[in-house]
Amino acid sequence: MEEKRYRTFSAELKELFGCRVHRISVDAGFTCPNRDGSRGTGGCIYCGGEGSGSFGIERGLPVAGQLAAGKEVMVRKYKASKFIAYFQAYTNTYAPVDRLRAIYDEALADPEVVGLIVGSRPDCLPAEVIDLLAEYARQTYFWLELGLQSPLDRTLRLINRGHDFAAFTTAVESCRERGIRLCAHVILGLPGESRAEMLATPAILNGLGVDGVKIHLLHVMAGTALAELYRRGEVAVLERDDYVGLVCDFLERLDPRFVVQRLTGDGHRSRLLAPRWSLDKFEVLNAIDRELVRRGSRQGSRV
Repeated sequence: MEEKRYRTFSAELKELFGCRVHRISVDAGFTCPNRDGSRGTGGCIYCGGEGSGSFGIERGLPVAGQLAAGKEVMVRKYKASKFIAYFQAYTNTYAPVDRLRAIYDEALADPEVVGLIVGSRPDCLPAEVIDLLAEYARQTYFWLELGLQSPLDRTLRLINRGHDFAAFTTAVESCRERGIRLCAHVILGLPGESRAEMLATPAILNGLGVDGVKIHLLHVMAGTALAELYRRGEVAVLERDDYVGLVCDFLERLDPRFVVQRLTGDGHRSRLLAPRWSLDKFEVLNAIDRELVRRGSRQGSRV
């Protein structure tokens, strides 16, 4: 298999652990300040009632039970032997420190769990929580994922994000001071953003010193506020070739040190309204690989 032209998450894991390591998504029962009224209600316009991107989780089980169920699938499908507990659904630092410590420790008590990934928002990281995360960053393989989505405040308002870009930069600075590795989530194709504006994002991330990135495609999911805008013709989605080209342009502008953890999003088949072409995830990834080869470029070519 030809080497990827970007720094993949799987390659980092293989280098560190010497075997296949897979993430297992966990729902620890959190909510979000953009849903419970402390920041807003209704959540981001693209987020459904179960938390964006979190379908397939064995809800209703304790953390240990969810991990056990996930491990069974990963061993059968991928022959994985080590695992990372991925606290994915909603805002996984939005609780008192004692509760956070208890659920993180429950995950790490599994001897086959070699690390943690915690998904959160930049406005849910008080000092005591950052101190706690720094403890885990010292003792295990650890990533904190922060949803940026866009550095444009007008876009953040439009998607009902509930925080501005300054909140993200403040969180990044605080976490970097404590040695916490950070992965930023970015969505391409958000309403009203030009290609030039989207392609300004890599330079911003490079300058902030973030360590990883997840690039998502804007999905329109049934039951979301975005779905209503889409039905009224007020929001368009990217065509596949446009998205592939945009991702390649993004990667070329991204510092080579970044770990690229995702290049397209997953939308549940039963609820995805558009774009339906995104359901063939592996073909999208293959198209990105082919386009980078065709260009003779790679991550960081234009940095």
